[in-house]
Amino acid sequence: MTLDHGDPGDAPSIPQPTAPVRNPARPSAAEEARTVAAASNSGTMASLTDDGDPWASFVTYGLLAGQPVLCVSRLAEHGRNLAGDPRASIAVLAPDMPSDPLAGTRITLSGVVERPADAEAEAAREAHLLAVPAAKYYIDYSDFTVWVLRVHRVRWVGGYGRMDSATAEQYASAEPDPVVSVAAGAITHLNNDHAESLASMARVLGGYPDATEASCERADRYGLDLRVVTPRGVARTRVGYAEPIGSAGELRAVTAELARLAREG
Repeated sequence: MTLDHGDPGDAPSIPQPTAPVRNPARPSAAEEARTVAAASNSGTMASLTDDGDPWASFVTYGLLAGQPVLCVSRLAEHGRNLAGDPRASIAVLAPDMPSDPLAGTRITLSGVVERPADAEAEAAREAHLLAVPAAKYYIDYSDFTVWVLRVHRVRWVGGYGRMDSATAEQYASAEPDPVVSVAAGAITHLNNDHAESLASMARVLGGYPDATEASCERADRYGLDLRVVTPRGVARTRVGYAEPIGSAGELRAVTAELARLAREG
């Protein structure tokens, strides 16, 4: 059975592409989740009370191979909850959320917490301190415990209509995107100085031959997210590079190549 919001009757429609999208390559849900997790050091954790009730708490974390490392006092309610029931999840918001929070990117990492084994205890401690330097003032107090959340399930939401899940194995093997967090300057340059090239990309590569303008909303290692304006309304499309890139330093070359392909039609 397919679940849908249903049409209220007067909702604005999103114009669909009228030509093929040449290369819609984008990060997987696991890669998106690793990118969001690495971009922050705090989130909202859900734990379970003795009565089995859900309890939400603000927490900080570091990352050990993508697994959140917590430092929690048993004086805190969620600290006692974790000691009694290891099941937990953490919701993390991507930085720079839009004015409509539900249009922003967020993830949920769900699993069980464990005390790190001796072989990884020091690495876990250092991972937390690297992400949360202020923890040096309390991490060694006797009432604080370092926990590693062993991620069993991942949910990524990229805004309205964009969401997917990932397995523990997919999440563990993925890497944070090396471009997303440092691409702001390049995006501003594209929008300010290459607006017509972006519009050409949308028309020729992005499936919207009726695009009158386009702007770049995001760049990652696989391609660009474009906001497209057409006589039919506003849409989003994807313009992928020929090959994934490894750093933001490669953006100039790959976007120039996209512009060339768009010019040549």
